[in-house]
Amino acid sequence: MAPLMARSSSSPARSRARAAARLAAVQALYQHDMEGTAIPALLHEFHHHRIGATIEDVEYADADVAFFDDVVTGAHARAEEIDALIARKLAQGWALDRLDKPMKAILRAGTFELLARADVPTGAAISEYVDVAHAFYERRESGFVNGLLDAIAKDVRG
Repeated sequence: MAPLMARSSSSPARSRARAAARLAAVQALYQHDMEGTAIPALLHEFHHHRIGATIEDVEYADADVAFFDDVVTGAHARAEEIDALIARKLAQGWALDRLDKPMKAILRAGTFELLARADVPTGAAISEYVDVAHAFYERRESGFVNGLLDAIAKDVRG
């Protein structure tokens, strides 16, 4: 009889779907910050018009919709707590309102995941949001995301 093989809980397809969900969540949080779009309307828009769609020759990847919903609704619901955690880790003389809106969306989503998604390993969460930062910024800002989320992780995950 062959030994039982441990099945990985993280398949490449699941990893890609979660990566797409994270990028979409950052985009949704950014849109909420820019336009004040209500969260239920944002979720509806992303579910029906963005996730898995092709818009102006840009193909939006299929995403883990439940994970997307959790990050967007959770980051919004815990915004005050999340913003306080981020603000405490900024350099002296810096305030959250000095960060541009895409950076705030990345940090908010990443911080929520570190706070509330114990099923996601710390290193994976940080690495994924560094990857998201690469979609918007150069190397310096990605390093900033890495350092700040790492500092937050030490506080919230020990």
